[in-house]
Amino acid sequence: MQPRVKNMTLLRTGYSKSSLLAKIRENLVVAAIAVLVIVTIVIEPKFLTVANATNIMRQFGPLIMIALGMTFVIIGGFIDLSVSGIISLSAVITLALIDRMGQWPALFLGLSLGVLCGLINSALILGSGAITQAEALFITFGMSVVYGGIALVFTGGATSHMSYIDRDYSLFSAIGTGTVGIFSISFMIFLAVLAILYVFQSKTTVGRSISLTGGNKTAAYLAGIPINRSIVVVYTVSGLMSSLGAIILFSRVTTASPVMGQGYDLNAIMAVVVGGTSLSGGKGSVLRTVLGTLLVILLSNCMNLLGVSVYMQNILKGLILVVVIWLDSKKIK
Repeated sequence: MQPRVKNMTLLRTGYSKSSLLAKIRENLVVAAIAVLVIVTIVIEPKFLTVANATNIMRQFGPLIMIALGMTFVIIGGFIDLSVSGIISLSAVITLALIDRMGQWPALFLGLSLGVLCGLINSALILGSGAITQAEALFITFGMSVVYGGIALVFTGGATSHMSYIDRDYSLFSAIGTGTVGIFSISFMIFLAVLAILYVFQSKTTVGRSISLTGGNKTAAYLAGIPINRSIVVVYTVSGLMSSLGAIILFSRVTTASPVMGQGYDLNAIMAVVVGGTSLSGGKGSVLRTVLGTLLVILLSNCMNLLGVSVYMQNILKGLILVVVIWLDSKKIK
């Protein structure tokens, strides 16, 4: 009986250590946010000002939309590098349509453009038989170049300005600078979208099947889960959220550029992975992505306040992404 008791004790000890590691990993983002905020407050008191809090809230809007869409793609076991091109294309097209059709039709068609891009991405992936993340990476990277190129051709490489629009664009002004009490309208849009996506991911059959597809495509297929449907859904959601992020972005900065989406693909992936979604697929949550996005935004905000150069910021973000992917590959449970 003694060896058996000893083995059971070792098993419980190992299980306790594993559980402790899992808890540490799950709360690492929260701890990082707390440390970052405390250190910045000590070094730069301006971090606590109302103006800075408003600035953070407005920066949060575009990136969180794109990151939420990317969450579904990564959970499904794929990747989407086309978001930067979709952002640029949606921004310049939507702004141009305001003057030609009015603000509400422009908003609807701008969001529809993102859906169309997502459908094109999924059609190319399904048509080519691409089932791995690496294959999807190159296909969507190519489409990002295509979408960005269309935006450049459409504008002639010029930047469009909302102030040049003759028709009413108060809807977009409200999205960019409007507030409801202490909260910006873009933040209220985020809360509504988050609630919808959370219910979709956790309460619907289609949402749950995405996680099963990303976890093991073969097992999901044998279980009768329509893999093709999951691929179409994740890329459609990603395209729609990229367009919504683009609309919030150009409404805030009041200009639309054919290259304004550059860098958002990296930041979105970093926010999703830092938030705890596994790059291997099958595991993740839109709620965790919110924390990851908040950490990315706070990191940029803190470095700006501390006077860190843009080049150094890019280096640090790249290093953080490498470290997070390395930790994810270790699969510490």
